[in-house]
Amino acid sequence: MNKFKAIVMKAKDNVATVTEDIEAGSDIAIQANGETVRLQVTNRIPFGHKVAIRDISKDERIIKYGEVIGIATTDIMAGQHTHVHNLVGCRGRGDLAGK
Repeated sequence: MNKFKAIVMKAKDNVATVTEDIEAGSDIAIQANGETVRLQVTNRIPFGHKVAIRDISKDERIIKYGEVIGIATTDIMAGQHTHVHNLVGCRGRGDLAGK
């Protein structure tokens, strides 16, 4: 059985995708850049959603699959659920293209 509960798609990603529902307060391990990163999840994260693998500052790019998928609308701490409540998508939006 795989001990990792989230997948980092590319080395420069700052979020991982969880492979099962993760409850708040859970300690999880993620393989990132050849190293095991341990995080304490701060809030429930549903299967398929993202978790921050490092602290992300407000207005910083959210990177998944090695591509910018959004901009943080607030500071996001490592282990925090990262979704539409704390990021704005920028794919296909000309007004955020330069961010």
